[in-house]
Formats: sequence, C-alpha cells, structure tokens
Amino acid sequence: MAKLGIVITDGVGFRNFVLSDFLREAQHQWEEVVILSFLPHSIYKKHIHCRVIELPVLQESFVTWFFRKAKELAHLQLHKRGNFGITDNLLTNSSTSRSPRGRATRLLLKWTAHFHSEAWIARYTKQQQRQFRNKAVTRSYTDLLQAENFDLLFFTHQRPPYLAPLAYVAQRLSIPMASFIFSWDNLASKGRMAADFDYYLVWSELMKSELLQFYSRVRPENIEVVGTPQFEPYILTRYHTTKAEFHSRFGLEQSKKTICFSCGDISTSKNDERYIRILAEAIRADQIPNAQLLVRTSPAEDPVRFRELANTYTFIIWNYPDWNLSREGHPEPWSQRVPTEGDVRDLRALLQHCDLNINMLSTMSLDFMQFNKPVINPVFGNPENGLYNDQRFLKYAHIEHLVESGATKIVKNETELLEAVGYYLENPEADSENRSALTALEVGCPLEGTGKRMASTLKKWI
Repeated sequence: MAKLGIVITDGVGFRNFVLSDFLREAQHQWEEVVILSFLPHSIYKKHIHCRVIELPVLQESFVTWFFRKAKELAHLQLHKRGNFGITDNLLTNSSTSRSPRGRATRLLLKWTAHFHSEAWIARYTKQQQRQFRNKAVTRSYTDLLQAENFDLLFFTHQRPPYLAPLAYVAQRLSIPMASFIFSWDNLASKGRMAADFDYYLVWSELMKSELLQFYSRVRPENIEVVGTPQFEPYILTRYHTTKAEFHSRFGLEQSKKTICFSCGDISTSKNDERYIRILAEAIRADQIPNAQLLVRTSPAEDPVRFRELANTYTFIIWNYPDWNLSREGHPEPWSQRVPTEGDVRDLRALLQHCDLNINMLSTMSLDFMQFNKPVINPVFGNPENGLYNDQRFLKYAHIEHLVESGATKIVKNETELLEAVGYYLENPEADSENRSALTALEVGCPLEGTGKRMASTLKKWI
C-alpha cells in the first residue's frame, strides 16, 4: 500500500493541486492519498473523494521567531553578492521599530552579516527546531504521522514558516519529504525555505539550476523538472468558456478590443491606480479607439483601494476574484483566501479572450502567454520622480530573464504605455516567438499531463 500525504498550505495551493488534475492523478497512481490541510476541512467537500485532516498551526514564540529570522537573514546575506533581488529583500528587513522584534531584527542583520555560511544556517535551523520539541502542536503532528504511516509527505509549497514543525516531525520519524517550488521568483529573490526536504519538484531546468545555486547541499539527482500545475487548468475542458459566454459574463461589447489590466497586491504594486487611470483617460479621450478596459484585482487583498477609480470611471469592467476568506485568526490571513471553480473559469476566459494584458511584472505575464497574448509591463516609478520605485524590480534575476527575452514591452512613462497599447492592438502576433521562448524557459514541460507527471514522479521516490 503506497500512501501519499499531500500538504496544502493556502488558497493558491488549493487552486494548483486540487482544482487542477494533480489530485485526480495522484489518486489513480497511489493506493491511498490523504490531504493534510492548513485550510479548513469544509472547503474540500465538493471537490475530492479522499480524507482531509485539518492541521493546527503553531503560534511562534519570540525565541522560535528569532532563530527562524536568523536562518532567513543568513540565507539572504550568503547570496546577496551580485543578486539585486536578494539584496533588495535584505534591505526591507532594516526595521526602525522599537518593538522587541524590530530591535532583534537589527541585531540579527549585524550578526548574520558575518555569520551566514551553510554551517551557520544549519545551526540556526537546529535552534529553531529545538523550540518545537515540547509544543502541543508538535506532539499532535507526531501522533498523526505515526498513526498514518505515510510513504511520502509532499509539501505543495516550500516557504511558509508554519510548515517547519511538521517537516521537523517528519524528519525525526524518517518519513521522506518532497516539496514543490511554488513560484518563478521563490528561489532567485526570496528567503530561505521553511525546511530541508529530500526531493524537489521544479518548473524547469532554469529553476533546477537556481535550486542548486542557492542550496548547495541539494543533490541534482533529487530534483525533477515537471512543469507547474498553476497553468494546467487552462487546458482542461471543464474550465472552458466561449468568447460569446465571456462577453456575456462580463457585459463586454463584442465589437471592441478588450484590454485586461491585472493588479498586483498593494505591497509591491502601489502604482496600479496610476496605470489604470491613464488607460481609462485614454479610452475616454479616444486615444485608444474601439477598446474597453477590464481590471482584475489581486485575490490577495481587498480591492477597496480601487473604489474611487470605480466610481470615477464607470465604464471600467471590474473582475474581483471570487476567493473567499475561509477563516479568521491565521498567522498569514491572505493565505486563507480560497478560489472557487467559477473564478478559475473566469480567469481562463480572461486569458483566452482578452486581446492584451497589462501588469506590473507579475506572474500574470506568464499566464497570458499560455494563450500567446501580448503583454505590457509598466514601471514608471524610480528614485528621482517620487513614485513608488517599481523600476527596481527590473534588476531582479527572474525579471531580468523576462526583460532579456523581449517577450513583453517594458514601458517607463505614459507615452511609452499608450504607444505600446496601440502597437499590440494592431499587431497582436508581434513578439510571439519571444513569448514562446520565455514560456519554454520558465515552464519546462507541456501543460498537458502535468498532474500525471507530478504524481508519477512522486511515486518513484518511495
């Protein structure tokens, strides 16, 4: 009896691994599949036919947080040389707060500037794990894993800190662990993974090389390139929508071209309101003729910041993602927002039937490229003009690949933005080869069969 435990951490993981074909394929290939969920049990009822065990979450004490922070900062210090994204993330930790955590962060920044080798990171990790030993959550995890006797524990995300106690218990019980690298930017610009895993699933050969670069103790033979389930719903017939249905669903005019602006969240995409306003004014003044604007907000935040825009430009069509907050009081509240099947269908419809996408360097660029749609990335802000400095992201490693590919148009002012919009609406096939090349670089396997490929790879590791 081959038994797989699947750890679902958040709403994006729910979309990627439950609403894709992965779970279905895992149940075909494994004798038993059990979901270990950091989301409420109730959200799975109509989607699956396997057991779900809802997991409690460890509330970090100051000491636990301290050693986790030391580990994460040491990782950034170790890899900051020649990597602007990591250096930039390190700078965001320069807290001026007088709280205990603020003071401790400043101390750790000074300490880890000198003590940040892999050996030191291992020491910080060991001290972090010592704090788990006598916690009630850890005891419950121990009882659970001993009772279930999994052959493999699969973590669908590698970063959330609340994964660390579960991984610690699995390691003590000698249960093999695999993890999926969650997003295209997670290795080249983000902090340390929550734990050390035995095996890794990655999107592409590029991501494999990044994993080996930033985690020198990982062995190449324990990494498998499988693509990503993030895009698999786009080729599944159950999420298909015709163009007529799309126009009807959103109240769009069939005779007009549809421009989709997809927002980031407020933490990194602070200039979105400016970009939307420019597009709306241009459409109203007929500078962009025969066009309509549809805005999809980020599922990670409440769209309240766009309320004034919605009231001012009543002709904008708004798509507020149907992601429901499944519970309150979680250490990372945004992670508890869970998508509906209807929202996946809406998203696919946008990708397939909109004529052009505009976003501030988000992964939505790759989403639209799955349908070979042109993409524009506005970045107006820099240190000189007083806007939020989104141009700095152009120096992040994963964005450098996008810039070098020529797959999108990077625009730095209003004139360039409107010129790019006009060009792509007239020439939608322009840069098509570059888009295909970037997609092949970032997503190293065909979308077809992604879930099956992942399930069979996990099976071979037992």
